[in-house]
Amino acid sequence: MAEFHNARYKGLYNGETADDIFKRKKLRYREDILDNMNEDELVANLFRINQTKQKILKDNVQGEKEAKDVHYEVGKKLERQFQILVERCRKKSQHLKRV
Repeated sequence: MAEFHNARYKGLYNGETADDIFKRKKLRYREDILDNMNEDELVANLFRINQTKQKILKDNVQGEKEAKDVHYEVGKKLERQFQILVERCRKKSQHLKRV
């Protein structure tokens, strides 16, 4: 079950497991990762959850391993897209500062 849970985060967080995120955020016992995210991070995770659900339903994914793989793949794709968006926003911001 932990492997399935970690697949949710590993794609979006560049390979970090739930334990890695828990430690990095210095959470206390029983604190939830989702309850300790900033707005951007929370939106990214909710979007990941929704997109994963849609893909599982659309592709009629069966079995824990297949669902785990979908969680990871969707997270990884979204991580790349978010990096591109952040870079574009950074460049646009730098351009506006020069203007």
